[in-house]
Amino acid sequence: MDGQANRGLLMEFLGDLLQWFGENWSGETGWLARTGEHLRVSGAALIAAMAVALPLAGWLGHTGRGGLLAVSVINIGRALPSFGIIALALPFTIWLARSTPLIDSGLGFAPTFIALFLLALPPIFTNTYAGIRGVDADVVEAARGMGITERRLVLDVEMPIASPVILTGIRVTAVQVVATATLGALVGYGGYGRFIVDGLAIQDRLQLVAGAILVAVLSILTEIGFSALERFVVPAGISRRRRADVVPPVAV
Repeated sequence: MDGQANRGLLMEFLGDLLQWFGENWSGETGWLARTGEHLRVSGAALIAAMAVALPLAGWLGHTGRGGLLAVSVINIGRALPSFGIIALALPFTIWLARSTPLIDSGLGFAPTFIALFLLALPPIFTNTYAGIRGVDADVVEAARGMGITERRLVLDVEMPIASPVILTGIRVTAVQVVATATLGALVGYGGYGRFIVDGLAIQDRLQLVAGAILVAVLSILTEIGFSALERFVVPAGISRRRRADVVPPVAV
């Protein structure tokens, strides 16, 4: 009897959950609008981190000068929890909003963006640097012997060869950023974190579980999307060679 009762309660809860999704999809606080907010801050942080990390790490990896120091300094950010970064960024963004017209409010988007940017920067930078440094030196010297400039060497030779490592770093980082963006609700931002924080505040289990499901689904879709992008972008010859270079677990 207890098993049947539990199954009945579960089915009832799932029915209520589906009803919640059907009733709360539209409007400024609906899950479609929250999806846009979640993607906006996650995408902005990821693009900004790529814009900083890819050229800087690519050039340092190419020259080999100061790269290890830069990686060590940037990786310090990995030791800081994202919630701590948001807390540290909040006074700065509030001051910035009061002192300059650069941002409208020190709450919401700005501290969330800073925290996600600092979360995304280290893995993208490290993977890019490691990927460039891992390019076969004979290939680099052969390209130089053909008269390719250093800039073209990085863009046309080293970056494509290192693209599997670089894109893996971006893919893993994107999933982390999407999952961590929920913390923005703690400083007044929207996104899926709003459902989780508000659900906890008013003891609304449906809203809480719905928010968690939305975050999980978006994280999975992000993983699938970047995996498909990696297969599309990475040159076929490099992809085949990467698979051939993988050591079987039994051999390890």
